[in-house]
Amino acid sequence: MASSLDHEEQDQLEEIKHFWSKYGSLLTWVLIALLAAYSAWNGWQYWQNRQALQASVLFQSVDQAVASSDEALVGRALADMQDKFSSATYAAHASLLASKFWSDHGKPELSKKALVWVVDHASDSGLVSIARLRLASLALDGKQTQEAKEWLKKEFPKAFEPLANDRLGDALMLEHNAQEAKDKYLAAWKGMTERTQYRQIVEVKLAALGLDVHAQESQP
Repeated sequence: MASSLDHEEQDQLEEIKHFWSKYGSLLTWVLIALLAAYSAWNGWQYWQNRQALQASVLFQSVDQAVASSDEALVGRALADMQDKFSSATYAAHASLLASKFWSDHGKPELSKKALVWVVDHASDSGLVSIARLRLASLALDGKQTQEAKEWLKKEFPKAFEPLANDRLGDALMLEHNAQEAKDKYLAAWKGMTERTQYRQIVEVKLAALGLDVHAQESQP
């Protein structure tokens, strides 16, 4: 019986050796590929977490430079962040923060440069929309109505449409096109909820153009 069992085991061993000689190399490479993929995923997660941590540290540098009104440091910290973490959301936030700083300090060109960077690099549509609206405002400050309309003409996410219409109304008013401006202001007003404080500012603009929105609403 033992001899018979040994013979069966020998046959099984030969079958295993034959199978491995035929498919062993393929299975080894499949295993290596799976392990490599797993290792890469873990590495990617680690890299992502590490990148986010480093980006947050650099963002703090920009924030502190802004708080201390150190113009040179704001420029260096922002450039460093944009260079090293261009795909990070922190970089877009830092650029928006620096843009406001430059605008408040009478440096519209630097402010514009930071905003254009957000438009070109940010993956978040909300951040891109904010940058485009601010770019339009900068253009309007310089009476550059065509440039402002260029920043506003592309489609915005629904939440930003009322603000885009309001800015377009401002551009049209600067071009002395009161009727089209009124239409844009009215579209902006209708797109805002009653709890939106900015809606009252749009109401004032419409009232200056002779339109009482509340009287219009009460009409049958």
